[in-house]
Amino acid sequence: MTPRFHNHLTTMSYIDEIKWDEQGLVPAIAQDAASGKILMMAWMNRESLEESIATQRAVYWSRSRQALWRKGETSGHEQHIKAVKLDCDGDVVLLEIEQKGVACHTGRESCFFRTLNDGTWVENASVLIDPKEIYS
Repeated sequence: MTPRFHNHLTTMSYIDEIKWDEQGLVPAIAQDAASGKILMMAWMNRESLEESIATQRAVYWSRSRQALWRKGETSGHEQHIKAVKLDCDGDVVLLEIEQKGVACHTGRESCFFRTLNDGTWVENASVLIDPKEIYS
């Protein structure tokens, strides 16, 4: 194995170690830091990841709006980052977070509230907060 030599001109940033897709995005999974429950998946670009790390609040990239999506900006349901992890291939980011309120825009704790059962998606979680109350 060839050793890597770093100096102030060639030091690779943590962000350069991420394998961004053709659109400059990487999938980001939000996981409850205390329970380990997967709450949601969204996309991040360099700017959203850098802002997330700087503020310790989750910021994603909205593909539909083509804009930064600061989680909780309109709903108040923020995600406070406890740890940022990168998978073995460098192409998925895991955010261990403390969720304020609910993660899902449907008013559920998690976006993963349907389970496949005999070829049918069955809801497995209740609405905790009416979405009309979240986005009024």
